[in-house]
Amino acid sequence: MPHKIIQPTRVHSTSGVGYSHVAKVGDTVYIAGQIPRDKAGSLVGKGDIESQTRQVYANLRAILVEIGGDLSNIVKMTTFLTDRDSLGGFRVARNAVFSDPFPPNTLLFVSGLAHPDYLVEIEAIAVLGEGAG
Repeated sequence: MPHKIIQPTRVHSTSGVGYSHVAKVGDTVYIAGQIPRDKAGSLVGKGDIESQTRQVYANLRAILVEIGGDLSNIVKMTTFLTDRDSLGGFRVARNAVFSDPFPPNTLLFVSGLAHPDYLVEIEAIAVLGEGAG
């Protein structure tokens, strides 16, 4: 099945950095790991896991809204954190966005992300349109 690469305009640009934010296959959307950068590309919340997590979820929401969905369309996420001690702050920010029942999520603790100031990165799979729900 053919896929379409989507470059959303409501989040930071990936031009020149070797990846795209979104691939869509049918009603399924694969969203690359979102980082704590605002639309202008500036880091949000240096050293603050809650602020960074809120920005990552804001990026996911902005992408989904731009392509005709919202966070409720997420069917699977993978979350990368760089510090086990940040789990509590991550959960505070997550619980402000999602409630029980939470979407499936794989949580990994990693030694680092693409930039040393990134504390969190989240990728997602969503289903839009006829395949949703």
